Amino acid sequence: MKSVWFRKKPVGELLNNDNGVKLTKSLGPFDLIMLGVGAIVGTGIFILPGTVAASHSGPAIIYSFILAAIVCALAGMCYSEFASAIPVAGSAYTYGYVVFGELIAWLVGWALLLEYGLAVASVATGWSSYLNSLLAGFNLSIPQAISGPWDPSNGTYINVPAIAIVLVIALLLTIGIRESTKINTIMVFVKVGVILLFIGVGIFYVEPANWQPFMPFGVSGVLSGTSLVIFAYLGFDAVSSAAEEVINPRRNMPIGIIGSLVICSLLYVTVSLVLTGLVPYTKLNVTDPVSFALQVIHQDWVAGIISLGAVVGMMTVILVMLYGGTRVLYALGRDGLLPRSMYELSKKYKTPVKNTWIFSILVALCAGFIPLSELAELVSTGTLVAFIIVSIGVIYLRKDKNIPSGGFKVPFFPIVPIGSFLLSVFLIFQLSVHTWIACGIWFIIGLFIYLFYGSKHSVMNKK
Repeated sequence: MKSVWFRKKPVGELLNNDNGVKLTKSLGPFDLIMLGVGAIVGTGIFILPGTVAASHSGPAIIYSFILAAIVCALAGMCYSEFASAIPVAGSAYTYGYVVFGELIAWLVGWALLLEYGLAVASVATGWSSYLNSLLAGFNLSIPQAISGPWDPSNGTYINVPAIAIVLVIALLLTIGIRESTKINTIMVFVKVGVILLFIGVGIFYVEPANWQPFMPFGVSGVLSGTSLVIFAYLGFDAVSSAAEEVINPRRNMPIGIIGSLVICSLLYVTVSLVLTGLVPYTKLNVTDPVSFALQVIHQDWVAGIISLGAVVGMMTVILVMLYGGTRVLYALGRDGLLPRSMYELSKKYKTPVKNTWIFSILVALCAGFIPLSELAELVSTGTLVAFIIVSIGVIYLRKDKNIPSGGFKVPFFPIVPIGSFLLSVFLIFQLSVHTWIACGIWFIIGLFIYLFYGSKHSVMNKK
């Protein structure tokens, strides 16, 4: 049984897949950077700087973002080496299969489904809040009963807008990734434009007194804030899911992953500084802190534009994270660990339509009934598990003589991957006990699925 659990996928087999089912290569470096920025800049910039500053970090949230950026940059370089060496769909799941074997790969894939699925659900929930804020500016509103997660005490039963946006994006993804990236690029420019507008207007109203005390919750508050704002950087790992659809992946994958991380880190730190300078951090624990801060300084017209930008911007996050989840399902179906229907491509669109709709409907239900606060920490857990596997996996990857030479290599090897591994482990222990319990249940369910289905239907059984 041990030999079954830890059997590894040959690299040559992945790189020379000749069974006739292939995704179309159509993405260049600019497309990848836009995918990364589209996925990363969303809830993390429109919601988290306020809520995390109010409850964990205070104005020192900029340190939380910088620390999270360092962790992600180290992990990003490890992802880049993997994506350059093994340009195949599946992200950390595929990398784990090559380096550690089937069982570890399955658990990583299971963690990625948790990460991408709940990331989409949480962003859709935040999107619904900003949509309500935008409609309020036109004296319109969605009935309370159908515009919030299940909470009868507050008169909300289902979040219909959150469900609707997930299904609309799913429809877009079925048409094709090339068409989706064109729309994504337009929405990214709109989103970055309104963020720069917020910075440009808000900087003139900053009160340095609002930055005192700068670190009200101490170092522990900064560290716990870091473990939460890791959620804000989700997306660069989703870029690696596109490896099989990238032109010249050895060159373009590192550019897409690292380039999007640099751009987003600068935006996060600047927005956090301006936001906590406009309004005392104690008042920022609201669902739309950026718009709220502009209303406080009586810039309602800018607040309206920001709400519009947030509504557009969060749609790009939903698109890329939903895309990442469908490509992980595609890889799991390809390897027989899930039903082969997950691997089928539409003859018309050349996309995995079946798995897109199955995944999207399940995620939409989560978005419709589960509150944002319950989703964010679970997403961070899935991310950090993937970071740990990829970081330590690069060390083993270098020893594999079957990997083609050339492509991106992690600098300062092995210091960078070891540092990424240790920081990810440290941050995962900063998460709450109830998050650990929920994740434990998720992984136990995944283990049962592997033992009773995946191990018996794996394509490796035929070898």
